[in-house]
Amino acid sequence: MDENKTELENKHIETIDFQLSRRMLLFTSASTALLFSSSVLAAEKKIVHSKHTTSVRTSSKKHTKDKAPAIIGRAKKPLPLIVLDPGHGGKDPGAIGYSGTYEKHISYATAVELSRQLTRTGRYKVKLTRDSDRFVPLDGRVDFAQKNKADLFISMHADALSNSSIKGASVYTLSNTASDAQSAALASTENQADRYGGPNVHVTSPAVQKILASLVKLETKRESITMAQNIVRSLGPRVGLLPNPRRHAAFVVLKSVNIPSILVEMGFMSNRSDEAALRRAGYRAVIASSIKGAVDRYFAIGGSVTHLTG
Repeated sequence: MDENKTELENKHIETIDFQLSRRMLLFTSASTALLFSSSVLAAEKKIVHSKHTTSVRTSSKKHTKDKAPAIIGRAKKPLPLIVLDPGHGGKDPGAIGYSGTYEKHISYATAVELSRQLTRTGRYKVKLTRDSDRFVPLDGRVDFAQKNKADLFISMHADALSNSSIKGASVYTLSNTASDAQSAALASTENQADRYGGPNVHVTSPAVQKILASLVKLETKRESITMAQNIVRSLGPRVGLLPNPRRHAAFVVLKSVNIPSILVEMGFMSNRSDEAALRRAGYRAVIASSIKGAVDRYFAIGGSVTHLTG
């Protein structure tokens, strides 16, 4: 009896062990399957994320490529161009002072100083009709300003008169009649400068000079007068002036149809005091500074509005 009982108990234990073993096997298989599924899911997520990133990058590149260009702002207004015309040069010395000073050197040195002062502001472009001691015909000076589309033309001189007591600066604009006999004499002298150019340079006759002066546009004449008034106002407190310093005459070099043009007589080489002053760099710098102040005022109120053709 006891043996049968023991045998039954052993069989029951074996049954329990088998069931436990079977359950452990099932649990292990399930765990393995779960781990495998998790790994597969993680890998799939990584692949999907990679594809999404690539897609976003590609889309971004395509968007950048297809993106409309940015709107461009207004271009800056070009700087006004001022042409400075140092009188005479090369084989044409201009007036010669008591101590042997040549007008061509005084006019050039002052023009260079004025160019330096104007350029330093950053508000203007400046060109000179001659950049060395060389001869330039009168028509060549005018053509230079026209070809470069100048907004303002300033011719610089220091002439001589038969009366050595006359001294002081003055400013001239173009007219077919002279404001006075002295201005007529100066224009006549300056208009003969082309005689140094030889037979190939055409010298304009007085009759043609008057015709040229009459062709200059009325607006250009008005602006030239405005600029001349500005320079007289600037020079007055700092430099000695002639009586009635704003004058006019038929200067060939001022005949530009559409460019406001003025001629500045900085003084007279025929006067000892003027010549001595013009030989000093400091005095020339004062003249240049005065003209610069006039240019600043001129362009502050709009400058040339008659830059036309024809």
